[in-house]
Amino acid sequence: MNMWEQVASWWQDGFTNGADAEYEEQILPLIAEHLAGASAVLDVGCGEGQVARLAAALPGIDFVVGVDPTWAQVEVAVQRGGDVLIARAEAAALPFSDQSFDAVVACLVFEHIEAMEAAISEVGRVLSPGGRFVFLLNHPLLQTPGSGWIDDTILEEQYWRIGPYLVEDNNLEEVEKDVWIPFIHRPLSRYINAMAGCRLYLTHMDEPAPPPGFLARASEYRDAATIPRLLALRAEKLAHPSNSG
Repeated sequence: MNMWEQVASWWQDGFTNGADAEYEEQILPLIAEHLAGASAVLDVGCGEGQVARLAAALPGIDFVVGVDPTWAQVEVAVQRGGDVLIARAEAAALPFSDQSFDAVVACLVFEHIEAMEAAISEVGRVLSPGGRFVFLLNHPLLQTPGSGWIDDTILEEQYWRIGPYLVEDNNLEEVEKDVWIPFIHRPLSRYINAMAGCRLYLTHMDEPAPPPGFLARASEYRDAATIPRLLALRAEKLAHPSNSG
């Protein structure tokens, strides 16, 4: 059993169906805001399907597909329903025709994908001209490996230490006792340039403060409440290459 199959139930128990304050108070509302007005949505790396189910419940959206490479996630997504089609697929090889969707969403997924450029290219391929890409990441600057809140009792200073941001890093992190997740840190420019290469141009960016529910459960983070954990980007696919100038 691969690592993602092993941690699927941990994710489902701790981050879905109302269990996680960041999703309930911040991530899901942001996604709903940026998907408003779409009609056909693809959720890349859908996990057990909570973002896809949210999309399917939004007014005007009448076709939602979620894809994930992990059987343990796909099976639960199918069980939980929500008027969503679920398929097992890799982000770098989406099984859909060109221009099949007017919105693609990827929520906290691409920091786990090694073939990032290929996956971004696939997003651009399946989006129709004028379609939007709603792209959420652990903040690449402020959540860099080695970053964290420092309470320096010797110098009597408190600050947020930023790790080696420009150094790309691929490692396993123990996010909970005996729960190991692979994370790939990349500078933000890698993502933006990959999107631009597929005619996906940034139209909006959010760096929200951690929500109250998260701070209530993470007392160690309260002093760093001005440091965003999340980066949310919205990009639009240009209709013609010539529009890029």
